[in-house]
Amino acid sequence: MSQSKLKKLNTVLTVVITLFVFYLGLSFILFPASQTPGVGLPTWPSGDGGGFLVMKGIREFSMGLVLGALLLTGHRRALGLALLMEAVAPFGDMINVLAHHGSLAAAFGIHGLTSAFIAVTGALVLRETGRATREAGAPAAAPPPPAKVKS
Repeated sequence: MSQSKLKKLNTVLTVVITLFVFYLGLSFILFPASQTPGVGLPTWPSGDGGGFLVMKGIREFSMGLVLGALLLTGHRRALGLALLMEAVAPFGDMINVLAHHGSLAAAFGIHGLTSAFIAVTGALVLRETGRATREAGAPAAAPPPPAKVKS
């Protein structure tokens, strides 16, 4: 795959992830009770658990801000690293759902796949930046040495 095609693919994947993270964050901030069944946990927390879900929403939203800022400023290597780090959040959510005897389908199908998708996208962005660095840093072909003239 050419460098420009890889960069376009990575940009599209990152935009999809960023928009999805913004959507999740806003959903948990604005409608915490309606988002709970979708995360795979078996029960609503006792008492007023809405505050914890709003915290989850703020976490998601801030993760989207980081990705958006790196994407808009063109810091591709930092973007790849941030994607890899942010893949830990859905992985942690998967572990949490499993630890609380929640839905296996949600744990693996939602959180596990999301984590894998974000991690693969991060790895692709890092691959793109590594390739660009190698291509930019490769020395130009040196001209052949001058022919020795026999005297």
